[in-house]
Amino acid sequence: MESAFQWMTKELMVLFIAALPIMELRGAIPIGVSMGIHPLHATILGVVGSLLPVPFLLLFLEPVFEKLKKSKFFFKFIQRTVKKTRKSSERIRKYSTLGLVLFVAIPLPTTGVWSGCLAAKLLAVPFKYAMPAIAVGASIAGTIMFILSYIAIKI
Repeated sequence: MESAFQWMTKELMVLFIAALPIMELRGAIPIGVSMGIHPLHATILGVVGSLLPVPFLLLFLEPVFEKLKKSKFFFKFIQRTVKKTRKSSERIRKYSTLGLVLFVAIPLPTTGVWSGCLAAKLLAVPFKYAMPAIAVGASIAGTIMFILSYIAIKI
């Protein structure tokens, strides 16, 4: 029996992983490199993949969270996620759009495009500022991961 992901090319796999919350490009780029994709190619795929959900998140995250908060099952998860993001987003508030860029650019757990979109919504950053800031931050994070991946394969 074929694996569920057997039909997926390595490139599609990297795009898919980069679009997922938590993993994002921090996981997609090293995974792509470990599958034999050149680090630069994996980085481009990782950045593009991580940016795929951003417009949808910026447009629909708030209404989806409002709907989910009405469910007992999701209420605590939503509350915890919002509280954690608000705590992290103080730096964003202080530095405005540049803060959002830096928040997304640091390739650490709980930072990235998904958290950046949530922070942008919580801080009411307009779409026309949030989208480019998140894209620049993702590009910087991709560059950092490219350098780390490139160094790792040279060692």
